Amino acid sequence: MNARRTALAAVAIALASAFFFTCTYVLNRAAAVEGGHWAWTACLRYLITLPLLLPVMPWQGGIAPVWRAIRAHPGPWLLWSGIGFVLFYVCLSYAASSGPSWLIAGTFQLTVIAGMLCAPFLYKDARARIPRAALATGLLVVAGVLTLQFGHRGGALDRDAWVALALVAVSAFAYPLGNRGLLLHLERAGVELNATQRVFGMTLASQPMWWAIAALTFAQVGAPSLGQVSLAAGVALGAGVIATVLFFQATGMVRHNPTALAAAEAMQAAEILFATVIGVLWLGEAWPQGRALAGAVIVVVGIVVFSLVAARASAGDRRAVQEMRGDRGA
Repeated sequence: MNARRTALAAVAIALASAFFFTCTYVLNRAAAVEGGHWAWTACLRYLITLPLLLPVMPWQGGIAPVWRAIRAHPGPWLLWSGIGFVLFYVCLSYAASSGPSWLIAGTFQLTVIAGMLCAPFLYKDARARIPRAALATGLLVVAGVLTLQFGHRGGALDRDAWVALALVAVSAFAYPLGNRGLLLHLERAGVELNATQRVFGMTLASQPMWWAIAALTFAQVGAPSLGQVSLAAGVALGAGVIATVLFFQATGMVRHNPTALAAAEAMQAAEILFATVIGVLWLGEAWPQGRALAGAVIVVVGIVVFSLVAARASAGDRRAVQEMRGDRGA
């Protein structure tokens, strides 16, 4: 029962993180429409996120353990933060200037299966196996997302929209890869850090890259507008702090259970639903109809099924979970 409750709690936390992640698409698109440069949109989020995290660190295990972990092994921190934060958000921010927010939110749901597909290249234990039930349900969610995506506006995608699609596909793989890679490094190093500490550590480790991007952008286009800074601050708080901490907390809770981990990552599919609702209530967009509405229903069904699969797998495979938990040399 404890394993089942843990899996369901992780899924619920991941679903909450999806709600806060949704502001990324809306606010980034707003910045692009107002003429803000995509590179400022990218680097401002993480430059602002770092000071926002500082006040909460004393109550979340402190900064000292994170700093010791980074100093002991700077290479993995630079690598996985570069993939999971920098590559992820540079692609996502550029895509916001090339395509509508519904396309960005929809395509990013490839992250549902991205983490599972990366697993065989990361792990050497039982986690390298791609769970068939989780993969099948993940493909159901992706099918719903694609139906919703191409059902909207008749699926008419111009060149810029296809560029956005390709970039967000890269972003969708980079985010779970960076998260899983860092978790695996910490296991091998014997370091225990909570979700907030991991977010802070990756934000800190990525700062040199963000400052380099900021310097190049300033030299090319000058300083960002106050409006763009405000929008970036909203993304930093909602997605950079709240959503990221919740997502890392969820994946950390079930990191030894591949099915439950995949289910937690799959909850990000709800972003397209949240984006639709926010678009209707705030931006005055029309409710999805026809194929788009069918896609939304499929996504919801997929999320529910994934939650059930995660809970059942966790409750019925306790021995395997314990074996994976003990294999810290993976």
